[in-house]
Amino acid sequence: MSESFEGQKVVVVGGSNGMGLATAHQVVASGGTAVITGRNPEHVQAAVEALSQRGKAWGITAELTDRDQVPEVRKQLAAEHADANLLVNAAGFFVPRAFSEYDEAFYDSYNELNRALFFITQTVVAGMVAGGKGGAIVNVGSMWAHQGIAATPHTGYSVQKGGIHSFTKALAIELAPHGIRVNAVAPAVVKTPLYLGFVPEDKFDETVDSFAGVHPLGRVGTPEDIANAVSFLLSDKSSWMTGAIVDVDGGVMAGRN
Repeated sequence: MSESFEGQKVVVVGGSNGMGLATAHQVVASGGTAVITGRNPEHVQAAVEALSQRGKAWGITAELTDRDQVPEVRKQLAAEHADANLLVNAAGFFVPRAFSEYDEAFYDSYNELNRALFFITQTVVAGMVAGGKGGAIVNVGSMWAHQGIAATPHTGYSVQKGGIHSFTKALAIELAPHGIRVNAVAPAVVKTPLYLGFVPEDKFDETVDSFAGVHPLGRVGTPEDIANAVSFLLSDKSSWMTGAIVDVDGGVMAGRN
């Protein structure tokens, strides 16, 4: 990766593992610093320790589907990291469940996540605007916001990620006058802990890899595949891009095998 993030700070919401952590590593390795959030204190601590071997990093632990915990995240970001000029919204969860089996609490958990991302973004953007130097935001959407897959029922997940796609476009227009760019990536199946919510750990590799053939390029993605695209969208190399939803999906949206 050749992007330079010297002197820049990224906030990665959902940065304690997977795509978010891979992105934080790329930013820190290229001269930047990183603030990550995650729901598991041990994972956050381990991620910060790993990042700190390359540069400066901070961690914030919170369950973003619990709206009572979000104000403290915003308060900490505003007080200690208002100088952040980069933001990655990578937090997400995916639990296959038939539409007829949803209850209100499970449905609300997806809405609460988007609510948290909305207001955390508001806090970080306030710092960017006050700094007067612009910035870049990358949201992690999904192929599942574009199309349905019969093998994995996902209505709530698609509603959540579809909201992220719309949020990206609307926010890109509103923030353009401030020199703040807003883009998103839409991954297909990527081997991340996202699937451990419903796949046993001893079956993880086998289960995720079984989707390889769906992708025209013949394999599932890696966190680094997505981080490479996110880092590009954060960098000055994409300085004339905003409001884009970039498919990073092994070719799935071109046509599935």
